[in-house]
Amino acid sequence: MQGVWYRGATQQQAQKLGLRGWVRNEPDGSVRALVIGPPAQVDALAQWCWQGPPMARVQDVIVSLAAMPTNPPTEFRVAR
Repeated sequence: MQGVWYRGATQQQAQKLGLRGWVRNEPDGSVRALVIGPPAQVDALAQWCWQGPPMARVQDVIVSLAAMPTNPPTEFRVAR
């Protein structure tokens, strides 16, 4: 999912929803995100991820719960 502005669009959507965390490209071409916020907003972002930006062709979205990071992000950013 690289080359279609997926990370930037995910960041914008997460910020609109008031979420914190990050989104990054993985070496295998997939995109991974850590999302922190109220469950309803996290669910809304997960649903949006199925569509993504206009040029995206999403094959799968996997959502899993994770432990809160020791130093959680204070905003939503694109990680490199």
